[in-house]
Amino acid sequence: MKKSHYIMLSLSLLAVTFISCGDKKTEQPQQQQAPPFPVTTLQNKTVTAFKTYPTSIKGIVSSQVSAKVSGYIQKVLIDEGEPVRKGQPLFKLETQSLSQDAGAAKARVNVAKVEVEKLIPLVEKGIISNVQLETAKANLAQAEASYSSINANIGYATIKSPVNGYVGAINFREGSLISPSDPTPLTTVSDISKVYAFFSLNETQYLDFLQNTKGKNLEEKLANYPDVNLILANGSMYSEKGKIQTSTGQINQNTGTVSLRAIFDNPNQLITNGSSGKIQIPTVFKDAIVVPQQATYEQQGKIMLYKLGEGNKVVNTIIEIKASIDGLYVIESGLNANDKIITSGIGKVRNDMVITPQEVPFSEVIKPIETLFKN
Repeated sequence: MKKSHYIMLSLSLLAVTFISCGDKKTEQPQQQQAPPFPVTTLQNKTVTAFKTYPTSIKGIVSSQVSAKVSGYIQKVLIDEGEPVRKGQPLFKLETQSLSQDAGAAKARVNVAKVEVEKLIPLVEKGIISNVQLETAKANLAQAEASYSSINANIGYATIKSPVNGYVGAINFREGSLISPSDPTPLTTVSDISKVYAFFSLNETQYLDFLQNTKGKNLEEKLANYPDVNLILANGSMYSEKGKIQTSTGQINQNTGTVSLRAIFDNPNQLITNGSSGKIQIPTVFKDAIVVPQQATYEQQGKIMLYKLGEGNKVVNTIIEIKASIDGLYVIESGLNANDKIITSGIGKVRNDMVITPQEVPFSEVIKPIETLFKN
């Protein structure tokens, strides 16, 4: 009885042992799956970067109008902003005193003429010397010159436009006493059918401007340079494109800058003399490698990203940046076309990590991010 009980207990323990061993054999560790990350294949792309510079704007002709004679303004014949023609009267000065002077001068001319005519026959008859006649003739010439000068001043009393254009601010009105020595002009007449935009580059910017433009000399470089944009004072883009025409080519020792001038058509006279704005200068990067800035991070002053290597292992890569354009970096070095990079989620990536790449079209990756909320 005791023997059979012992046998049954042994068999039970043996069964439990086999079941336990079987469970251990079935509990195999699961292999960890590589995490998925979006990647894209880099392609060459032509992109354009823009830099802006403050500009002051003037009409292609901007002529100050000043008086040539002193006098009181009798009448202002034009209004501010009015188009005028070359030679059109703008101001009329009071000429009453000049007219009186002219009358007196004319009388002196007549007296001098009578004197000359009286002496001519006397000289011919030898009654008086020729010296007296020459003196009388000199007096006549002097009287005529004085009369002509006064007449000219009467003409100058009507102040005319020196050019075709538009009238600026009128600084003096009826009753004002003006003179040629006044530092402030009566007004300014500007031809604004085209306008000049003046701006400056520092030495580094100017060297980049020259080195990135085709041409053997400055003239050829300016001719080959692409059109520029004008941003108006209200922030809007001017409809007409401009062309850089001239450069001083010399660095101003006081400011350390080089002055340039662009020209814009102004068919609707939207831009006026004295306007301000910003010149937008393009720099074209042809067949460049670009990456989205969101695919990069900064560490110890270096821009880095994760490139996909062999075996889907990510490689921490330092890149050199040539320019930044609309959320994209233009690459100077560190990447080539057909390289694959991780495009997002880089905060969860570590160097040498194996991932499951999920291909994203390059065109989708470099799309500009739309602004969801606007002020």
